[in-house]
Amino acid sequence: MYATRLIAAASLLASTCIAMAADAPPGASSCSGCHAAGPNGQTPVPPLQGRPASEIVSQMAAFKSGERKGTIMDRIAKGFSDEETRAIAAWYEQQK
Repeated sequence: MYATRLIAAASLLASTCIAMAADAPPGASSCSGCHAAGPNGQTPVPPLQGRPASEIVSQMAAFKSGERKGTIMDRIAKGFSDEETRAIAAWYEQQK
């Protein structure tokens, strides 16, 4: 019984992740390499899901301009156009 529930839960999680990835704008999936997938993730960087888009956009702009120093985010931010950053931020804001 436990194994059946575990398989069902894993299947649901996999299908949810696939659906989320399919709807994500280009570049959004690269964020999950460092940012936790949820508020309970154990990473030194904050999760992005549900975070206000305006906050993500302003932080990315600060990294991009050099106003905010980072170990790698300053370089990553420079790789996205303002339009791409806004699309990614809007998508993460919707991920609750």
